[in-house]
Amino acid sequence: MKYYLDTAIWRDYYENRSDKYRPLGDWALELIKNMIDDGDFVLYSEFVLKELKIKYTKKEIEDILNIVNEKDLLIKVDVSETQIKEAVTLSKQRKIAFGDALHAILARDNNAILISRDKHYLELLDIVDCRKPEDLI
Repeated sequence: MKYYLDTAIWRDYYENRSDKYRPLGDWALELIKNMIDDGDFVLYSEFVLKELKIKYTKKEIEDILNIVNEKDLLIKVDVSETQIKEAVTLSKQRKIAFGDALHAILARDNNAILISRDKHYLELLDIVDCRKPEDLI
């Protein structure tokens, strides 16, 4: 299987975030460990890196990605101009963030399940299979 993790899931894991009632970081970590144990591919993109760079240093981003210690399972997917244009159009049509649209398109085009907890992805279920970490652990 292939899974594309959006930026928030990486942050949940790294910061061990939680909300009022849910251990988001624990769930993200457990899901990532399960993926590695199962030999699943964990996908990310330059756009994920761009979003992570807002908050983290290059070293911290390396630390985040190093959770996937089997490097053949960690795959950086390319972002094309066509995908960017489609994401711009989709974000305008459905009134969602450009990044959400782009993550969905990248997951779809790489035959991956999108892992996110963003409610905007409910607008994109016709484009990509989207799941929350707790749905898969």
